[in-house]
Amino acid sequence: MKKISTVAVKQSKNISGKKLTIGLDLGDRSSWYCVLDEAGEVLLEQKLSTTPKAMKDVIGAMPRCRIALETGMHSPWVSRLLSDLGHEVIVAHARNVRLIGESRKKDDRVDARTLARLARIDPQLLSPVKHRSAKAQADLTVIRARAGLVRSRTALINTARGLTKSYGERLRGCNPRNMNPEKAQQLSPELQAALEPLLAAIESLSERIHEYNQQIEKIARESYPQVARLEQVKGVGTLIALTYLLTLEDPHRFRKSRDVGCYVGLQPGRRNSGKSEPQLHISKEGDPYLRTLLVQGAHHILGPFGADSDLRRWGLKLAERGGKNGKKRAVIATARKLAVLLHRLWVSGEAYEPLRNSHPSAMPAAA
Repeated sequence: MKKISTVAVKQSKNISGKKLTIGLDLGDRSSWYCVLDEAGEVLLEQKLSTTPKAMKDVIGAMPRCRIALETGMHSPWVSRLLSDLGHEVIVAHARNVRLIGESRKKDDRVDARTLARLARIDPQLLSPVKHRSAKAQADLTVIRARAGLVRSRTALINTARGLTKSYGERLRGCNPRNMNPEKAQQLSPELQAALEPLLAAIESLSERIHEYNQQIEKIARESYPQVARLEQVKGVGTLIALTYLLTLEDPHRFRKSRDVGCYVGLQPGRRNSGKSEPQLHISKEGDPYLRTLLVQGAHHILGPFGADSDLRRWGLKLAERGGKNGKKRAVIATARKLAVLLHRLWVSGEAYEPLRNSHPSAMPAAA
C-alpha cells in the first residue's frame, strides 16, 4: 500500500500552472488540504503528515498559490515554512471563522474546503492574523517556560499550605522565594516528614525561575534595547516590557496607540440598541499572559508603593467614583491605559514624564 504523502506528491505534480487556492486544516499528526482552481472547482483533496518534510514534498511541488490555514499550535511554523516556499499564506483567526467554528458538521476535510473557498472569494472574511518571527517566538518561549514554572510553584505552595492547615498547623511566612525544607522545622514531626520533599521541590523550582529571570534580562539587554524605553514607567519591569515587545513585535501594525487596548482584550464590549447602552465586560481577546502582566503592573501603579504619576492619579480618581466594583474597574482601565502608553513610548521614542499633564485624563494615551 502506498503512503498517503507519496500519492499526494504525485498528484500535486500533475496540477497545471493555474491560479490555485488551497485550504489547509492542520491537525496534530495529519492535516487535510483542498485545492481549488480559478473557477472554484475542487482539483484535489488529500491528507498529509503535519511535518516539515511532508509540507515541503507536497505543497512545495505546487506552483505559487494562495494558502489559507487556521491559527493553532502548528500554524506558526507551517505559515513560515509555506511563505519561504513562495506561497501567499493567510492565517485565519480561528475564533472569527464561524462557518468552521460553529458548524454542525465538524470534519477536517470539510473545514479545509471551507477555508479554500473563503480564501478564494475574499481573504478578509478569514480575519487574517500575522504570526511573529521565529526569533521572537523563541525568545517568547523562554518567558512562557518561566510562567509554567511559576504556575507549578504556586500550585505546590498552595498544596503545602492546605495540607498544613488541615493538620491544625500553619506554614509561617509563605514567601515563594523563601519556601524551603527549613520551613518544616516549625511543624510537628509527622508533617516535617511529609512536607520536606514537597518544600525541596518548591525550592528547586525557585532556583530554576531565578535562572530564567537572568536569561530574560540577558535577552532584553542584548537583543531588545527598546525594553529600557518601556521600563521608564514605574511598575513596568523587564518581564512586562519584553513580553509586551515580543507579543506585539511590530508597533506599526497599529494605526493608533489606543488600538492596542483592543488587541490585548482590555477594551469593554459595546452593544447599542435604541436607548439601551449596557456596560459590558472586557473582550479578553488577544494574549492572556500579556493581559495578566499588564493587570499586575496596574495593581502596582495603583497600590501603596506606586510612584506618583498622571496614570496613577487618573486610576485612583476612577476608583473613587466607581461604586462597589470601582477598584476592579480602575485596575482594568489603568492596565488598558498602560498598554496604550507603552505603545506610544515605543513608537515615538520620547522620554516618559510621569507628571507631564496638568489634567490626569489628558495624558498622552493615543498617537
